[in-house]
Amino acid sequence: MRGVEVKALAQSVMQIPLVDLKTQYQLLKSEILAAVAAVFEDMQLFLGPNVRAFEEEFAAYCGAKHCIGVSSGTDALILALRAAGVGPGDEVITVSYTFFADVEAIVLVGARPVFVDIEPDTYCLDPAALEARITPRTRAVIPVHLCGQPADMAPIRAVARRYGLFVLEDACQAHGAWYRGQRVGTLGDAACFSFYCSKNLGAYGEGGAVVTNDDELAAAVRRLRDHGSDRRYEHVTIGTNARLDELQAAVLRVKLRYLDTWNQQRAAVAAAYQAALADCGLVLPAVRPDRTHVYHLYLVQSPHRDALAAHLAACGVATGIHYPIPAHLQPAARPWCAEMGPLPVTEQLAARALSLPMYPELTAEQIAYVADCVRAFAASR
Repeated sequence: MRGVEVKALAQSVMQIPLVDLKTQYQLLKSEILAAVAAVFEDMQLFLGPNVRAFEEEFAAYCGAKHCIGVSSGTDALILALRAAGVGPGDEVITVSYTFFADVEAIVLVGARPVFVDIEPDTYCLDPAALEARITPRTRAVIPVHLCGQPADMAPIRAVARRYGLFVLEDACQAHGAWYRGQRVGTLGDAACFSFYCSKNLGAYGEGGAVVTNDDELAAAVRRLRDHGSDRRYEHVTIGTNARLDELQAAVLRVKLRYLDTWNQQRAAVAAAYQAALADCGLVLPAVRPDRTHVYHLYLVQSPHRDALAAHLAACGVATGIHYPIPAHLQPAARPWCAEMGPLPVTEQLAARALSLPMYPELTAEQIAYVADCVRAFAASR
């Protein structure tokens, strides 16, 4: 009898990934393959018609004048900072609770990262903590729209204006989100997007973009991404090879048409989670009333994070930890952070945060199963 019970239990376990790229591809397969085939037929493989068209389409989507396609979100950050003139001797303020690319970009242009703590509900840069970090060397601030919810940009911009700071949105997790009637990408002097494969708008590989309304900044980024050149074999500055691939641009053009629908589906998944997990002892995502959340990640907090993750893994539910070691505690950041002091909200979140499965194609059955597994864990506690 015991063997029968074990077999039944094994059969009842669902396998739910953190992100499911295969299902989405199957839904788009014919369109994707046609777009890719057209690139190969044309054989313009870089800075061709798809890159130009995608740049126009994504700029229009964001409500901005310019979109410059680049090779990754990291390169977007680096090139935007370089185009703004940020360099050696400068300081750039950002958050520690983010992917490490923000720190890399700051350091790779020769500047010094300075960290501020985050808001306990949005997990984005705390505007109330910003001014205290500004020094005569501060040149820029990078607010990160974490998990898909915009940072509180109005007070951030107000402080930046008082001190003449360049504001660079890290919108790599927030494609299509709104803040007070504006899309992310138009809330600062420039914005950076990543099209890494798991993003809300993801390529099948790598890709990124800088979005801005500043004509001079846009021209500088275009030049820097293509070996510092405005015309072939004429190099007016030292740039790099950071061009968006024509194949990835073709894929992104197909997927951009579905982005708003996918974001709506993500919001519906989040609403179902919110209802099902309300009494499970977790801190659930909070959304401010003046903005939308596009749920690149559905991040909860638990004082028993690691035990909950192990329980869900045993149930077949994949989870993620974003991010277990904040940037200011990373070994690579020690030269800049030795005397900075603690970031209590950041450090508490890093110890408690767990990302549940989140993608537009999650079914009601899958959501209910994840919630049942979480409730079972809560009941055992």
